[in-house]
Amino acid sequence: MASQAALLLQKQLKDLNRHPVDGFSAGLVDENNVFEWSITIIGPPETLFDGGFFNATMSFPQDYPNNPPTVKFTTEIWHPNVYEDGRVCISILHPPGDDPNFYELASERWTPVHTVESIMLSIISMLTSPNDESPANVDAAKEWRDNRAEFVKKVKRCVRRSQEML
Repeated sequence: MASQAALLLQKQLKDLNRHPVDGFSAGLVDENNVFEWSITIIGPPETLFDGGFFNATMSFPQDYPNNPPTVKFTTEIWHPNVYEDGRVCISILHPPGDDPNFYELASERWTPVHTVESIMLSIISMLTSPNDESPANVDAAKEWRDNRAEFVKKVKRCVRRSQEML
């Protein structure tokens, strides 16, 4: 018998396939595992990431939606809110409850009302507007603030490479 989490994920995938959302596509890495998704994010128009195709994996815990998935880019990306290993760092992907570092409000963190769609829209928004106040990649954040020309050059290189992977 399928778990509640598996049933919910199957429904969300079916809804996304029936009603695609601009900016990303989603599917399963392996048809037999609804907890591992393959995501492609299309660089948002009129941003530094415009024209890019960024692949990622979304891994869901067995107790989803009580806890958030992890999202990890598999395509190289230069961004203040993406760790060097590709993991995405945004508030809604942080476990529910109070922030032990007192940086985020509990209301900014994961809640079970989030869906794959709301997560992906938040990641697309992150690409559009980096948060350099709480960076996952300190070097990218420093460049974003202090040397925008070099930051743009690195992002454009990532966009170009993502296009070559097609």
